[in-house]
Amino acid sequence: MSRVAGAVHVIATDGPGGLSGATVTAMTSVSDSPPSLLVCLNSGSRTLAALRRNGAFTINTLSAAQQEVAEVFASQRGVEGEARFAAQYGWTRQGLPLLADALANFSCRLAEMTVVGSHVVLIGTVEAAEAGREVDSLVYVRRGYRAV
Repeated sequence: MSRVAGAVHVIATDGPGGLSGATVTAMTSVSDSPPSLLVCLNSGSRTLAALRRNGAFTINTLSAAQQEVAEVFASQRGVEGEARFAAQYGWTRQGLPLLADALANFSCRLAEMTVVGSHVVLIGTVEAAEAGREVDSLVYVRRGYRAV
């Protein structure tokens, strides 16, 4: 799978279960009626635990200029907890966390969860979507980030 390029996203959630986020490449469209997206998270993920309780999340598709954000949310920079959502990375928090200057932002309500092996497949119904600037996308392939 390391040879299969994937767009890089940060999934984020906030609410009674807490503020949390994770870098993911396992995200895809499921349906346009209702509009829905699929995301996979490891069963042991702290973000999964928070998301289950919160029942809502955002998917923020990263531009090539946002590699540092991807690394922060992949626990590669030593930044933990709420510090990951610092303004310096471009986060806004009017409701669910949204990343400014992302290629796209999707706000989703959790619709379904299915355990598949070591991961949980989450399906979210899209309640709002916003397209960002048309710039290069950040992808992950061969165990590294690339601009496309």
